[in-house]
Amino acid sequence: MFQFKQFSVDQTNCAMKVNTDGVLLGATASAENPKTILDIGAGTGVIALMLAQRFKEAKIDAVEIDQTSARTAGQNFKNSPFANRITLHVTSIENFWLQKQHQQYDLIVSNPPFYLDTLTSPKENKTLAKHAVPDFFENLVKNIPGFLTASGFFWLILPVKTASLVKDLATGLLFLQEEIAISSFPNQPQHRYVLSFGSKKTNPIYSALSIYESEKVYSQSYQTLLKDFLTIF
Repeated sequence: MFQFKQFSVDQTNCAMKVNTDGVLLGATASAENPKTILDIGAGTGVIALMLAQRFKEAKIDAVEIDQTSARTAGQNFKNSPFANRITLHVTSIENFWLQKQHQQYDLIVSNPPFYLDTLTSPKENKTLAKHAVPDFFENLVKNIPGFLTASGFFWLILPVKTASLVKDLATGLLFLQEEIAISSFPNQPQHRYVLSFGSKKTNPIYSALSIYESEKVYSQSYQTLLKDFLTIF
């Protein structure tokens, strides 16, 4: 059980536990007063729960294909203060697109599977959670524009190479709005990018965030970002 300040997350039998990627996306993804939010690949439900805490009027659809993770996420949603605003959909995103053809969202987020090689994990559910077939991101990016409101934003967190691929795939479909380079320590190479896309062409905002100031000491920026969520701050 991972205890946050306003909710808790049971991680039992989930392939992907609560991790830095998820909490970073949950704390940074934003739109102007979003009323509708879509979380693609909800996992334990932590991102949906963080967004529900931040955006108190938003209704959230959380999509998760893995049955075990979905059961856990559903219980986490039910036990949270935000239960009446989060709806779980146990299906693939492809099926969800077909079911919700006329639905649009002010904010779409995803902490997606990002390994694009042929390596697989010993356990099938962990493979599903961490590995993507080559056309996964192409299909994802292709469908996003039709489900965003005119002023909506699509946020995701990715490793460096996958982020570059997604930016290329988005060309002609979406415009980069913001890019946050994530590193473990100052002056170290970035290992993740938080990306934001929208339908309006603009000059992107570029920034950087280091998780640690020094060994075992979180940076002030990281603490400020997550102080409303993590009990250690």
